[in-house]
Amino acid sequence: MHFKTVAIIGRYQDTGLDAPLRQLADMLLATGCKVLMEADTARNTGITEYTAATYAEIGQQADLAVIMGGDGTMLGAARLLAQSDVPLIGINHGRLGFITDIPLHSATDALASVMHGHYDAEERVMLEGRVVRGNDTLFSGVALNDVVLNRAGRGGMIEVSVDFDGAFMYSQRADGLIVATPTGSTAYSLSANGPVVHPSLNAILLVPVAPQTLSNRPIVLPDSGTLSLTISALGRVESGASVHFDMQTWSDCQPGDRIDIRRAQHTVRFIHPRGYSFFSTLRRKLYWNHVPQPSDTDE
Repeated sequence: MHFKTVAIIGRYQDTGLDAPLRQLADMLLATGCKVLMEADTARNTGITEYTAATYAEIGQQADLAVIMGGDGTMLGAARLLAQSDVPLIGINHGRLGFITDIPLHSATDALASVMHGHYDAEERVMLEGRVVRGNDTLFSGVALNDVVLNRAGRGGMIEVSVDFDGAFMYSQRADGLIVATPTGSTAYSLSANGPVVHPSLNAILLVPVAPQTLSNRPIVLPDSGTLSLTISALGRVESGASVHFDMQTWSDCQPGDRIDIRRAQHTVRFIHPRGYSFFSTLRRKLYWNHVPQPSDTDE
């Protein structure tokens, strides 16, 4: 037995999630481990036959957390459990699923194999950041995917001055800036034409969103430094800007505010069944080497 206590966290908003969650829990119980059901998951799915636990209790008691949902569910769990060093394994009950990589139809077999010690582990870096106004820190947070500064609503472009470890990089006008981890390179950064970065690299991506000057390109930086984004101006008087730390948002940015971002102290440990390949995930999710079939264009 490699994991004595296993917590299950589900995207409980999904209809019909109770059945696959129960199936997983029953399988885990049959292997002899203790099963915890995350409290909101238990309450919203009606699964009351297992011990309900808060994230704090999961962090204290669990040896493994199984996440069933989409990447958003994994991001939330990673943020809340990173300091506890609880490893995470993701089962995809969403659409794309780069970090919830186990398909739902093979979840039971894959997890059973993991429970018998047939798995690989990898560490993923996180970001930590803060919003500073003068000498005051207004907001702070951590992110597994990215920290995004963008214009609010239908306002005009924002003007941002960028420094790396105190050295001036550039000023630019854009709809926003994405600061991403290698894990986040396949998220919003990818939609903004950022590069795909292997998750084992120690790097931070800086990707502009719709920059006014097309020569402003994505850049990959070492994760040993601190990026500082200072808002020089907003597009219109009524415009605003917001900062998103994965699922956390600060929406009251003003000219002069500074966002400091660096590699977080804690990492996230992912567990994968044997045979996991980052490149295999890219081939499946991005349809690399995919030969189009007539059904691909069916409405």
